[in-house]
Order: sequence, then C-alpha cells, then structure tokens
Amino acid sequence: MDAKASTVGSSQTATAQSEPKGKDFLNHLEVYLAKRDGVDKLLKISRYATKIILASSVLPETVPLTRQLKSFESSVGLSRKAFRLGKFVQDVNALRNSHLDSKEEILLSVIAYGGEGLYYFVEQFIWLAKSGLIDAKHSRNLQKISAWAELIGYIGSISLKLRDLKRIKEDEACLNSSNEIAISRGVGRTEEEERRKKLREKKLMKQLSVVQDIADGLMALADIRDGKGRFTDPLLLSCAGLLSALISTHKNWVSC
Repeated sequence: MDAKASTVGSSQTATAQSEPKGKDFLNHLEVYLAKRDGVDKLLKISRYATKIILASSVLPETVPLTRQLKSFESSVGLSRKAFRLGKFVQDVNALRNSHLDSKEEILLSVIAYGGEGLYYFVEQFIWLAKSGLIDAKHSRNLQKISAWAELIGYIGSISLKLRDLKRIKEDEACLNSSNEIAISRGVGRTEEEERRKKLREKKLMKQLSVVQDIADGLMALADIRDGKGRFTDPLLLSCAGLLSALISTHKNWVSC
C-alpha cells in the first residue's frame, strides 16, 4: 500500500514538473478572475473600448451594430455598478489600518479614503435607481454626489502617492550612496541590487497609480460638469477610461 502510494506520489510529482508553463498562466488567470476587481476591470476595458469606437464615429449611426454597441456599453456600465456593493468597507478598513505619522497624512488619508468610500457607498443607490428599485428622479442628484466624492478622493489619493514617490526617491538616493561606499570597499553588491530592483518596481507601480488617478479624476470632473467645458471630449474621456482600466488590470494581475 505504501509502495503504491509512493509510486503514485512520485508519478504525480513528475507529471506536475512536466506540465507546460502555460498551466501556470491559467492558474494565475483563475485567481485573477476570482477577484471582484479582476472581473470589474475586464468589464471596464470592454466598456471603454466600445465607447472609443462609438466616440470616434468609425461606424455610421444608421448601422445596426452602432445600436448594439450602445446597448452593450450601457449594459456593461450598469453591471459594473453591481460590483461596487459593499466596496466602501475596504476604504473604511484602509483608513482604520493606516499608520499615519503626521497631521497632514491624517488629513490626506481622510480625504482619499473618505472620498472614495463615500463614492462607492452612493454608487450602490445609483445602481438601485437604475435597476428600478428606487425612483429614478433621485438618480441625477446621487450621480452628482458620487462624482464630487470620487474627485475629492482622487485629489487625496494623488497627494498621498506623490508623497510616497518622494520617499521612494529618497530611499533610492540613500541606496546609491551606500552602494558607492560598498564599491570603494570592494564589498559585494548583490543585496543592494535586489533592493534597487524592488524600489524601481515599487516606484513604477506608484507612478502608474498616479496616472490612473489622474485619468479617473478627469472623467469624474467631466461628470460634475455634465460633459461641458474643456477636457470633456467623449473620445478623450473614453481613452482616459481605457488607460485607467489597463493600468488597474496590470496592477491586479501583478498582485495575484
């Protein structure tokens, strides 16, 4: 019995080792799609890719496909709101678990997490209004509150991330200084190179997050202004939405 189990175990190990690397991608994809944000961002990509096609006037208005794409875009937009149910809790917890060193950080964190949390909270009622459970007459006022909360949240978020980028640059400067000392002493630099690599990756992800927040903030500002004024061109906003979705998808994929 033990010999058979051992043989089976060895066989399974050999099989696992001989599996193609493509299997790892599928496992990764499964974990990604199990996340609420993973599915939400894929929906966001499909929605804003559709909006770009519609905004670019590639298809004539009279073509049946145009009406189908408009219906698809509207349906996906409503579906995404359902993924925001209870999402405000993560901002409440993020604020509770934050380790803040100064009054400025406390204020910025309250603005960032409070604004985003209020946005997600109000979005639940917008979804209920668009689904027909709440009177649609409240929808416009709710959307205004949601857009303002979202914009305020992005202002706080961008401010916090810029502070983080400043710290990362300071850490890089210190690391470069210690690296120069190590070179002069002939000491190995393997550990320093690894730390430098991690700092570069961290800085890149933080920079991408800032770009994403700016893109999303631009769309929130357009919602507040009802699509009027500068930087409210439908094609520009659709491209901003797609850029934000792609960055978020990359971040979520890397974090899986």
